[in-house]
Amino acid sequence: MRRPTLLLASGALVLAAAACAPANDTSTTASGTASPAGSAAANACAKESLKLTSPGKLTIGTDKPAYEPWFKDDDPANGQGFESAVAYAVADKMGFSKDEVAWTVVPFDSSFAPGPKQFDFDINQISATPERAKAVDFSQGYYTVKQGVVALDGTKFASAASLADLKDAKIGVQAATTALEAVRSVIQPAKDPSVFNQQVDAVNALKNKQIDAIVVDLPTAFYVTAAQVENSKIVGQFAANSGEPEEFGLLFQKGSPLVSCVDKAIGELKSSGELAKIESQWLTAAAGAPELK
Repeated sequence: MRRPTLLLASGALVLAAAACAPANDTSTTASGTASPAGSAAANACAKESLKLTSPGKLTIGTDKPAYEPWFKDDDPANGQGFESAVAYAVADKMGFSKDEVAWTVVPFDSSFAPGPKQFDFDINQISATPERAKAVDFSQGYYTVKQGVVALDGTKFASAASLADLKDAKIGVQAATTALEAVRSVIQPAKDPSVFNQQVDAVNALKNKQIDAIVVDLPTAFYVTAAQVENSKIVGQFAANSGEPEEFGLLFQKGSPLVSCVDKAIGELKSSGELAKIESQWLTAAAGAPELK
């Protein structure tokens, strides 16, 4: 799934692509020197060794318009917004300066279609699913999708500051989604949630004040508040604690040798805490979606 300006949330369970072996293999010989395999892996991810779409440039694809909070001011190249910041952080780990990164427009639906690509990787809120992985390759996940709670501004539950504050809310959710399971297992409201066949039905129920709030994945919550329901707000976000998490992955042409190198970069960003800081900055603080615990 991705931001529902093109596709509304399906809530399908997804499987993130597994990370490839790190390029900085430190296996050694009996003499203590790096083994040929380790050296070869390291050299394969050296900037000058990378097989790129345009020599000397890291070409990154995304859709246009590029919406907030994933990007800012419809300008992926400014480094602002969650996905722009992630892209430049990955590029930096791979040895590319900002002026060595080039952006190209890639419509969402065509990004994971089979065939050759005119980019090194694409970043566009693309869930890494087994079906898509038949035609393209994915990096390890750079974002685990959380659930968002949306309510009409000024109503009782719009000011909820914790999951406990939502216990008495009448919550709407789409059938057969991750959100439904998350409501039942995490929020555990006193009243069983109102289940709707389509997401738009839940939205209409919120508009008509038939329910107090809806729970959808966070990318959809941004869309609901921006385009579907006037005077609505994201009350907050929370992590689903069961089932297979939905993850966004960087997308590559099938068989791309860059995947393992990008996985290495993402792994370093995760272990250093930098990726978490980027998420907090752009998807929590700036986006007005506080964590609900």
